[in-house]
Amino acid sequence: MTSKEIIDLLPYQKPFLFVDELTTISEDGITGNYTFDASSFFYKGHFKDNPVTPGVILTEVMAQIGVVCLGIVLLLREIPQLSTPKIALTSTQIDFFLPVFPGEKIVVVSEKEYFRFNKLKCKVQLFNASNELVCRGFISGMIK
Repeated sequence: MTSKEIIDLLPYQKPFLFVDELTTISEDGITGNYTFDASSFFYKGHFKDNPVTPGVILTEVMAQIGVVCLGIVLLLREIPQLSTPKIALTSTQIDFFLPVFPGEKIVVVSEKEYFRFNKLKCKVQLFNASNELVCRGFISGMIK
């Protein structure tokens, strides 16, 4: 399965689609990237005269790439005709270290902790273009 085919199965669309490309895809993990458009809606008020990407958006990017995209890959191995996956976030634990500014490209690296009974838990890390760790943690979700 290609990066584009996986992205096409995501239940998101712009302006809430935060996956540009998947560069590494396996049953044990996934790596992808996204570049934040400086005109994105959330920069208008976060923060006044000094826009910074909100932590909740960084968490969403990690969830979309690291859990949902990987979940689709894992489900497709079991159900090759899958066309509309259903996803529910169940828990997050994220530590933040650096800001992400408008126009920055980030890379998400996700490693599967476990996938059983349709629950996927992943260790996720988000890096900036300088390969500095921006945030990391664990995200779990139910994929069906």
